[in-house]
Amino acid sequence: ELATALNERGQARYLRVEFAAAVRDFTAAIECQPGFEVPYYNRGLVRYRLGDFDEAMKDFRKVLALNPQFEDAALSLKQAILDKEEKQKR
Repeated sequence: ELATALNERGQARYLRVEFAAAVRDFTAAIECQPGFEVPYYNRGLVRYRLGDFDEAMKDFRKVLALNPQFEDAALSLKQAILDKEEKQKR
């Protein structure tokens, strides 16, 4: 399936630190299958690593809207909120 293949390619690019390409793949996977929560989570991780906490939080919230049992997304959302607050204090 295309969405799964795009998500997997995005993960490979993420591991090679090709963040822009990874985000494009995750976004394409989402466009193919909007109800597939994994690429939202993965895109959120990339955005988090890039320090784009607001966009990362949007992605993690979307994951939880699609799948409230996705524990890693809940933990990542909490961490992004904490890191954003810490960044604003500096």
